[in-house]
This record gives sequence, structure tokens and C-alpha cells, in this order.
Amino acid sequence: MRGSFLLSITCLGITTGAALAQLADAPLRAPPAIAPATLDTAFARAADLAPLTSLVVAHRGRLVREAYFRGLRPGRRVNVKSVSKSVISALIGIALDQGYLRTADQRLWEFFPERFAAEADVRWFRITLHDLLSMRTGLETSSFYNYGPWVTSRNWVDWVLRRPFECMPGSCWSYSTGSTHVLSAILTRVTGQSTLRFAREQLFAPIGVELAAWERDPQGIYMGGNNMLFSPRELLAFGLLFANGGQHDGRQIIPPEWIELSWQRLGRSPWNGHSYGYGWWTRTLAGHDVHFAWGYGGQYLFVVPELELVVAVTSSLTNRPPGSRAHNRRVLRLMRDYLIPSVAKAR
Repeated sequence: MRGSFLLSITCLGITTGAALAQLADAPLRAPPAIAPATLDTAFARAADLAPLTSLVVAHRGRLVREAYFRGLRPGRRVNVKSVSKSVISALIGIALDQGYLRTADQRLWEFFPERFAAEADVRWFRITLHDLLSMRTGLETSSFYNYGPWVTSRNWVDWVLRRPFECMPGSCWSYSTGSTHVLSAILTRVTGQSTLRFAREQLFAPIGVELAAWERDPQGIYMGGNNMLFSPRELLAFGLLFANGGQHDGRQIIPPEWIELSWQRLGRSPWNGHSYGYGWWTRTLAGHDVHFAWGYGGQYLFVVPELELVVAVTSSLTNRPPGSRAHNRRVLRLMRDYLIPSVAKAR
């Protein structure tokens, strides 16, 4: 096997290292079933995929194998970039379930009445939470060429809400981190708490994850949709929650119907063909629907419900060779050609 890396293996719930409690102690529906040779090949391939820094695999609720590459150590948190959008989506689902929000069809203007009091353009009054979650607001993006001007502005929410319309709300798809940041601002308003506190208390503390603080805008609102920090195992724990229908240790944390909504195919990327729902991407790989949270530079959290497979992948943002798109394609091929078959062949 080429490449040097730290390898830690877990089989049938016998863990090494500082495993999160839910990875070791969750009740088994059935023992993990993995084709060892295929999984070995997957990890050997991963060792050669610079700038990949971790690969963590769980099956049927149990950690099966993990490896860390290029200096990353178990337990060290990394910036998962836009994987954060999937977290914000989950928080919106929880807020709806707890009555802080009424419906995903609730209108944007209701949360910022002072901003829209004198607005004459009726398109502003058509934008909903559904549009923000699915990247279908119709507004010009705050990502890509606009990202720098946006995050250096004095008021991030106001900057997003000053973008010109490119289409009618709900009629076109445009990836925009600003849409998710507006959701974070809405969470702050309706709950009376910071997004960090709400996330810690309602989502991560129940699954044994101590969520770290991350970047805030000039008004103190935690950034929605970027720059959250997780260790690979913490990321995996979040994925296991989705794979288990939103339940952990008998407690329903995320409504199961919200998970289904998150995995809808509401938009489609013109660059790679991936479908987009509520903060989650979906693509068919090796004959199975694969839902994934995806961050810049090669940060991934894959959930394959049919196979009870969850995979976390992180990649270096500082020691990154040219060709980010090529790296993303290689990670998807790793899933398609080795990780999914390692489970499918063992069934």
C-alpha cells in the first residue's frame, strides 16, 4: 500500500481511539457486513488521493474502519466548508418541529418586515423558506465571484437582500451561500438564541458532539452555510443521525419527514449534474441513491440509506494540489467503485 497514514480499525463495535459513544454503543440491527478485500482496496486508493486527509466508514450504525492521512490526527477538527449548509437545513427542520417556524412555505418578508416595508417589487414577497433552502430564491448568487464582496460587507444579510433578481423566485436554481446565511439569521430571530447555541442544545449535544464556535458576521450572526468545524468522527455522527431517520438513542432529533424533504431533487447543478434538495446533494452511484453534504476542497458526508452506509471524507485546504474538480471526481469514484461495492457485495 503506497502512502504513509495512520490507520485505526473498528469491527463489530470494538473501537480504537476516542470513539464517540454512539459509534460504539448503538444497538445493532444486524452486524456490519463488509467485503474486506474491496474495503482494503478502497483505503489503499484513498491513501493515494492527495489532498484527502481522512476516510471514515460506518455500516449499520457502527464504525467499521477509519484512516487519517497527511498529518491529520483523530479528533482534530477541520473546516468542512459548505457541509455546513446541511447542518443549517437540519436546524430549520428542528425549528419547524418545535414550533419556532410554521411551515417551509413561510415568506421571507415576515422575518424582516422593516426591510420590506417600503418595497414595491412583488418578487420579494414571493421568496419562501423553501426557496432559501433549495437555492431557488431567484436572486443573484453571493458565492463565487460575489463571495469576497459579500463577506467584506458591513451587513451580510442586507447585502444578500440587495441582490438583483435573475428570475422569478422558485423558477431557477443558483447556488448561493448567502441564502443559507439568511436562514441562520432567521433562526436567530425566531429562537431568540444564537445559531451556535440552538445547534449545540437541540442537535449536537444529544448525539455527543461538542460543536465548536465558528465565524460570525458583523452583526454577530453565525455564518450560515460555511466554515463550521468538525472532526471526521463528529461529521460521521451527524450522518448516522440522518441514516437512522433522525433518531439517536430512542430520541427523535430531526423529524423523519424533514430528512425526506432534504433529499428531494429540487435543483440540478449545471457543472456536475448533481441534484440539490434542502442543503443536501443527491446522485445515483453504482445503482444506489447517494445523498451527500459537500464542502469546498473535498469535504464530504455520504449517506446511502439502502445500504445503511455512511462515509465521511475530509481533505486539506492548505496543502492542495491543482485540480479541485478532479479531486472531487476521484472521491466520487472511490464511493462508486469501492466503498459502495464493499457493502453491496457482502449483502
